[in-house]
Amino acid sequence: MPNKNHRINIANQVNLISGTDVPLPSMVEISNSGTCNRSCSFCPRSDPTYPNIPEFITTTLIIKLGKQLAEQRYSGLILFAGFCEPLLDKRLNLHIAILRSLLPNSIIEVVTNGDVLTTERISSLFRAGLSRLLISAYDGIEQVNYFQEICDAANIRGGYTEVRHRYLPPEEKFGIILSNRGGRMANAEFAIPTLADPLTSPCLYTSYMFFMNYNGEVLLCPHDWHESGLVGNMKEETFIDIWTGDKFRNYRKKLLNGDRTHLPCSGCDVPGTLMGENHAVLWLEEINESA
Repeated sequence: MPNKNHRINIANQVNLISGTDVPLPSMVEISNSGTCNRSCSFCPRSDPTYPNIPEFITTTLIIKLGKQLAEQRYSGLILFAGFCEPLLDKRLNLHIAILRSLLPNSIIEVVTNGDVLTTERISSLFRAGLSRLLISAYDGIEQVNYFQEICDAANIRGGYTEVRHRYLPPEEKFGIILSNRGGRMANAEFAIPTLADPLTSPCLYTSYMFFMNYNGEVLLCPHDWHESGLVGNMKEETFIDIWTGDKFRNYRKKLLNGDRTHLPCSGCDVPGTLMGENHAVLWLEEINESA
C-alpha cells in the first residue's frame, strides 16, 4: 500500500513539454536487461518458452536518455524494473550515478528480488544516487527479516528501503497485484488466461508512462511482456519524437477512448485506470484539438 500511494502521488504530478500543453510522462521505466535469475510461478518467465537473454543496456543509451530528459527538466520517476532483475547488471551503480548527475530532481528507484544484495551493495546504490530500493522477498518471513537486517546495517540517509512480502500462497495472490501480463501468462506455472474479448474501458498507461527495454525499444507499457506494442527505439530516435510521435499517439487515442481491440491490449486484463487521470485529460484535449 505505501508504494501504491507513492506511485499515485508521482503520477498525479504533471509537467509539460516546454512551450506546449502536452504532458511529459511522470514515470520512465527501464528494463535494463533480458535476464532474471528467478522464474516465479506468477511471472511469464515460468513459461519454458519465455526467452532468458543475458544482455544488458549500454551506458551510451543511458546517457542519451538522461540528457534528453534533462533537456525537458524532467523531475519524475526513473524506475529500474521491467522484465528482468536489475541488479544483475554490474554497471547499475554507474547508470544510477549518471542519471542522478543529469536529473538531480528526479526520484530514482530499483525493484529487486534481493538475491545479490549485501549491506555494502545497498550502501553503494544509495551513494550512487538511488532514492528508493524496493525489495521483493519471495522465500518467506526469514528472508524478510534478513533483508531488513542488511538494510538497517546500511544506515541509509536521504533514501528509503522497503521489503515487500511476495511469498504468500496463491489464495492470497502471492502478495502482489496479479495480472495476465498483457496475455503472456497462459502457459506460465500459475496460468492466467488471455482474454477472449478485450476490455472496453479506457487505459491510461500511455498517458503517463514511458517504458524502454535494454535494446532501446519503447513499448506501450510494463504489461507488454509480448513486447509487441513497439512505438519507437531510443537508439535511433529522440525521447520527444517517440513520446509525441504518431505511433504512440495512435495507441494513446485508441486506449483513452476504450478501444483495446489491437495487440497487445486485446488480451490484457489490466484495468489501467489506477493513476494518470491528470495526464489523460490533457492528452484528450490535445487529441481533440488536433482532430
